[in-house]
Amino acid sequence: MKKPIFLTPQFQERIWGGTKLRTEFRYPIESDLTGECWAVSAHPNGQSIVNQGPYEGKNLGELWNEHRELFGDMEGEVFPLLTKILDANNDLSIQVHPNDEYANKHENGELGKTECWYVIDCQDDAEIIYGHTAQTKEQFIEMIENGEWNQLLRRVKVKPGDFFYVPSGTIHALCSGVLILETQQSSDTTYRVYDYDRVDQNGNKRELHIQKSIDVTTIPHQAATVKPSIEKIPGATITTFVKEKYFSVYKWEIEDSVAFHQDRPFLICSVLNGSGAIETKEGNFVIEKGTHFILPAGLGEFKIRGNVELIVSHP
Repeated sequence: MKKPIFLTPQFQERIWGGTKLRTEFRYPIESDLTGECWAVSAHPNGQSIVNQGPYEGKNLGELWNEHRELFGDMEGEVFPLLTKILDANNDLSIQVHPNDEYANKHENGELGKTECWYVIDCQDDAEIIYGHTAQTKEQFIEMIENGEWNQLLRRVKVKPGDFFYVPSGTIHALCSGVLILETQQSSDTTYRVYDYDRVDQNGNKRELHIQKSIDVTTIPHQAATVKPSIEKIPGATITTFVKEKYFSVYKWEIEDSVAFHQDRPFLICSVLNGSGAIETKEGNFVIEKGTHFILPAGLGEFKIRGNVELIVSHP
């Protein structure tokens, strides 16, 4: 019996977080510094919980370990992907992530972290940090030591609907006023290069990881070009943002009723706008803004009805 697997997210407070996850998505959050919604996660630092059906109450890691048939009997010790929504009410630290090889060696077997961002919403003048200007490792180190951040960091203006692919080794940061959906490898390893010398509520600066950042940063910067392809089908528009080693990511804009065939190991789906229903052989399931679910292997034919926008991904 294959049905959609609906998940309850976990939420993370961050020094740069805000309230948009509550006001925009109606999540029941008390903290005004909620930075991250770990929407589809089997990472031990924040596991999504199945909230209905035969697996209700299990976390995603348990489901991966005990019912691998739901995921096309994929190999691997850990569930490979992690989907988040991030509310950057303030600037994030300037950071970089390691690749699989470096993380495995230096972070107790953790995966590396290649990620991508879909801009859900942002302020008119919003921007991100994406890349750096150093041409050699020596120049990179010198500019860090001299605090030449304005000269070192590349700033990019953003608008709703933009998509950025952020391979491991890329210097990056969200800046204030940006709300994104992030698809990433299932990793929680981040190396901070610079944090604006700010302090937490206890007056302490957050830890920096300068040497590890120097070790893993791609120099010179290599911008990852994204060329979305758009396919219009009756009742929907399908945008393919990226298909690469770790994940493929799409936007499904459903305008009426569309039939699909689930032939992947699994699909991760996050509803960003609107409402509708999924129709399967096992019944109909309501979906609305803020709903996150997995369409398991073997689901076969299904329909999505309504006026609804989703970000969909798979390994």
